[in-house]
Amino acid sequence: MSESILAARRTGLEEAFFARHNEELRQRMLQADAEKFRRDALRAATGIVDEAVLERLMALQIGTGTLAALTLVPMVLVAWADGSISAEERRAILAGAQEAGLAAGSPALELLEAWLHTRPVPALLQAWKDYVLALTHALSPAERQSLEASVLAQAHKVAAATGSFLGLTSPISAAENAVLRELAHSFHAT
Repeated sequence: MSESILAARRTGLEEAFFARHNEELRQRMLQADAEKFRRDALRAATGIVDEAVLERLMALQIGTGTLAALTLVPMVLVAWADGSISAEERRAILAGAQEAGLAAGSPALELLEAWLHTRPVPALLQAWKDYVLALTHALSPAERQSLEASVLAQAHKVAAATGSFLGLTSPISAAENAVLRELAHSFHAT
């Protein structure tokens, strides 16, 4: 084989190697960007800032839609606890949905709006509790505590949204307190 043919083939081999290597680097960069986007979306959807919890949720393949449901369902249940949803509670829930990143016209937001007009079926609470039970078994105690605090903080905002009468009564009704206790208990059930 002549020296020029050998050089040409060597060059071809090197170019193919570096092209493949560059493609692998490009794919790793794209994957890192996608993971950062998912982490940021989870952070926005839940308000969770604990990186370890976010990493664990990502490892469990939990998406923003699931987490939006995880945080929105308790808000809806608390709002309906006393039989109706006040305008203030509605605003608090929609603000929570916006914080969770639910886009106008999205199926999740449409479902939420339906729940604001018609009380959800009781099976929704049980489905939520079942999901929380399964999820908390996959989390460390610290991760569970962080998730619980985030979810319950949103539910408390809704419960307190209506306010108290002249500051003389609790802004949270007995029925709302009962739902809040049941939600909190779900994070500790075995």
